[in-house]
Order: sequence, then C-alpha cells, then structure tokens
Amino acid sequence: MPTDPGVYVMLNKDKQIIYVGKAKNLKNRVRQYFFNSVKTEKVMAMVKNIADFYYIITPSEIDALSLENNLIKKHKPRYNILLKDDKTYPYLKVNVKEKFPSITVTRKIKKDGAKYCGPFMGGVNVSSVLEILNMVYLIRPCDKKFDYKKPVKPCLNYHLKKCLAPCAFLADENTYRENVNEAIDFLSGDTSKVEKILKEKMTISAENEEFELALRYKQGLESLEKIGLKRLTALNKFINADILAYTTNGLYSTVNILFVRNGRMMGGKNFSFENAFLSSDDALREFIMRYYKDGAEIPDEIIVGIELTDSKLLEEYFKNSFNKQVAIICAKTGVRKQLTEMAEANAEEHLNTNVNRIVHKEDMTIKACEVLKEKLSLSKFPHRMECFDISNISGVDKVASMVVFIDGVKEGTEYRRFKIKTFEGADDFKSLQEVLDRRIERLNSGDSHFSKPDLIIIDGGKGQLSSVKEIFDKHKITDIDLISLAEKNEEVYLVGKQEPVVLDKHEYCLKLLQRIRDEAHRFAITYFRSLHDKRNLSSVLDRVKGIGKAKQKALIEKFKDLGGIISANKEELKEVDGIGDIQAELIIEQLKKEGLK
Repeated sequence: MPTDPGVYVMLNKDKQIIYVGKAKNLKNRVRQYFFNSVKTEKVMAMVKNIADFYYIITPSEIDALSLENNLIKKHKPRYNILLKDDKTYPYLKVNVKEKFPSITVTRKIKKDGAKYCGPFMGGVNVSSVLEILNMVYLIRPCDKKFDYKKPVKPCLNYHLKKCLAPCAFLADENTYRENVNEAIDFLSGDTSKVEKILKEKMTISAENEEFELALRYKQGLESLEKIGLKRLTALNKFINADILAYTTNGLYSTVNILFVRNGRMMGGKNFSFENAFLSSDDALREFIMRYYKDGAEIPDEIIVGIELTDSKLLEEYFKNSFNKQVAIICAKTGVRKQLTEMAEANAEEHLNTNVNRIVHKEDMTIKACEVLKEKLSLSKFPHRMECFDISNISGVDKVASMVVFIDGVKEGTEYRRFKIKTFEGADDFKSLQEVLDRRIERLNSGDSHFSKPDLIIIDGGKGQLSSVKEIFDKHKITDIDLISLAEKNEEVYLVGKQEPVVLDKHEYCLKLLQRIRDEAHRFAITYFRSLHDKRNLSSVLDRVKGIGKAKQKALIEKFKDLGGIISANKEELKEVDGIGDIQAELIIEQLKKEGLK
C-alpha cells in the first residue's frame, strides 16, 4: 500500500461497493482493518464481508475527502453513513461578468458565466476564507443589484474597511477588477501575496494604534495558516471528462482512468497489460480505441498528459462511430494538468505495487526456494519451511514462535506458539531444545495438525544450531534439513560445516530467509508482550482488595491488557461483571499508587 493520501473502496464477494473511506495515509488507514485490534461491531461486521478492495491516490487529504463524498453519493455503500439530504460542499461564487463583481457563498453551481472556486472542506471554513478576501481586497460580500446611476449610502462593511463601497461610487473600477483577479489567484492556491498584505496591514494598524483592527488582521493570518488551499480547484460543473495516464516498465504497462462527471471526481480504474506498447502515444491510442468500443460511457473530453499524434483522427472516429463530439485534450497547465498528474501517480503506483508484485512473486518465492536448495546443498526442495525464535526478558515469560512458509509464502494458519515450561531462568539453547523436542514428538505422534517440514530454520548462530542438532539426533531425524540464520552478518550456518555460507545481500533466496526469520521474531515478540502485559495486570490487580481470579479474568477479557485498564474510567470499569462502584474506585486508587494513572 502507498503512504499517499487517497480513497479506498471495499467490495464484497459480489463486487458490490460496501464501504468508501478516505485517508491521509492509505497504508496506515487500511491496514487497521486487517490487524487484530479492538473494533466496533459495525467495523467487525464490515470486515467480515470484505472480499476485495481498491484505492485511488489523490494529491491531498482534502481531495480525498471530496472524492470520498462523491463516491458515497454515487454508490450509497451499505456501511457508510448515508445522509438523507443531498447537500454539497460550499463554493465561493465570483460574478466576473458584473461591473463590480461580488464574492458570495453558494452550494449550487449554475451555468451563468460566474467563476466557482472550491469546494471548501476538511476543516476549511468558507466564511473564514471570505473574511480574508474582504480584509485584503475589500471586495463586496453582498450580491445586491444596485443602480450605478445613483449612489447609495455605504453600509457597515465600508466603515470596517471590508469593502470599497462601489455602490456609493467610492471604488475605482480598474483597481476593483485587479483586486478581484488577485482574489481568484488566491482561491486557486496562491496564498503568498495575501499573507504579505495581511502582515503589512497588521503592522500599519498597530503603528496607528488601531489595535482592534490589527488584531483582526492577526486572526486573518492565523486563519490563513489553517486554510491550506493548495488542492485541486473544482472544474466547471458541466465538464464531463475521462483523464487517462499510461506507464510502463518495458515489459508490463498500466493505464489509469479518472472519471469527472458534472465537474466532480467520480472514481477511477486501472488496466494492466502483459505486453507493453512501443510508445505512450501508441499505447493510449490503442487503449482508447478498445476501451470505448466495449460500450464504456463516452465523455465530452478525454484528457491526457502527452500530445497524441492521432488526436484529430480519434475525434473523427468518435463522431463517425458514436455520433459523439469528443475533444482529445493534452493538458499542459491548470487543473487539467493536475488531474493528469494525479492519474499518472495512480498508474505508476498500480504498476509498482500490483503488476510488478505479480511479476516478481515467482522470483521471490518458488525460484528463491530453488536457489536456496542449490546454494545451501539442501537434500530436497524446501516446500514447507518452519522457523523458530525465542523471546523473554531475564527468563520471565519465556515463549517461542513457529512460523510456516509454503513455497516461499507465509501460511499464517500453520503458525504455532509455545510457553517454555521445563526450566527457570534465561537460556535460549535450552528453550530451543524444549520447543523442538515438543515439535518433533508431535510430528512422530502422527498429529495431522503438524505437517512434516522440509527445512527448519533457527534464528541464531552456530551455538543455537548445535543445540537443536542434539534434538534431531535424539529423535534420529535425518530427512529434514536444518540451518540457522545469524542476524548480525546474515550468515547461514549448516550442519556439519565449520564456516557459514554468506549469500549475496541482493539475492531473493537471502531475502526469503530474512522474511521468515523476521516473521518468527515478530510472532514471538507479540506473544511475549501479550503474556507479559497480562502478568503485569494480574500483579497490579492482586493488590486490589476484593478482586479475585474470576474478576481479574473478566477485566482481562474486557480490556485485553494493562494499558486498557489504565485508560479506562470508572464507568467503563463498572461495565465488567462483578465490578461495582467500590471495586472500580479501588482499582483506580491502586493504579494511582503505582504511578500508572
């Protein structure tokens, strides 16, 4: 997953969209759904129904929010909060055709020749934006129609220095028009000039001892910092366009399409090809011919980031074949250029994380296993690999993990974890011997839950390998290969060999060993922390009067660990069976005594 902002779309087994969400960081947000963590019942119900998902990268979180809003309105996913009204985000309307244009807030875009800037969302208060424009450029905030032949008395905005009062014939038309143009630049994302003017006005007001006015300008500067207008400016409502971007790695290629309907982003798609075209020009031409021939909705515009040699020919093709006037546009500046860059980012990301992953998957898995067999002189192809790791602190809560990779791919359902039971203190060698002894005994017993491995990997060096070899000899195991991987220099130790094998750090076979070793380490640490937290929690609760083993168990089931107890308030503690006012207060008091709350 990328760490860019964007929108993710969850689908069920029937390919129906069941949830649309936005994220500042796609990777961090989406991964939360698939990790073991406390979730609400609604989220748990949704996760159970997810069969697939896709995502669209956006230039900023605000753009992701806008796209999320459009997709929810269009698809009405089951697990989204669906508002009954159909209100849209606010825009600022600039009546550029008027002699003295006004800037007003609206939620409806009309084909009236006005310029619409926005939408404003993501914590951006449109009223604050309008206030800044009034302070800096003194543009009238009203949309009143007035007679330019007869002046009227200026309103309060003029006296507050928020309007030039064109209604009172106090404004110069050229100066006013220049201010309007600069205001439009500001709404398009250029905030530098506005910041400079506000600072100048604040300084002058302070020097003139107009402190209330200076404070207003200071507040305007603070609002400016929060606004963050650097995002895609909305297209005209009546624009219907597909934005296409093509990328290739020389062997495989991807085309991304973003859909804009009635000026709003409606989503996107990626298409991948096993063979790359000779040039981007040819690729896009071929794709356009095939894609729209299959009955896809034909837009008014097809926007691309390069000049297409056959753009006029394609326009003629659409007119003759579909009786549709289509403009093929090469975007060079403005919002269309931003949209092509957005499509290009999605195409690149899809190629790198999806197409290339499929291409290289065999290199990183099956072929890596084949190379591993050859490089380490294994007795057989390592179809099933098991890796063991130990975790403890000073011999307390000693645990071990066993993770399994099948043909180079992790098989989570086969993972196992062990508590070390036969001795006190910390001893990794004895711990490994106990775990492998138990593992092989289960194997010899014919336990169907434990398939026979082809290769066992130990996290450690020569000493760890030797200790496990003793267990192999005890059980007379000769048909399972055994190696260890030392983390310091990534050296591989083999049974019967004095010197380790050093694999090239760029080889997929070493990366495979590192993946399985790191996964074993992660799984062991996770189990250790779980036990350690429960032990600490039990230790604290043992010192609370009236909290026996049954109530401790109920508290652990509810809050999972000590951190959950610490963050819980009195009412949340009372939700646990058997915990009343007195017990809840005693628990909180004990946590405070130990400096935990």
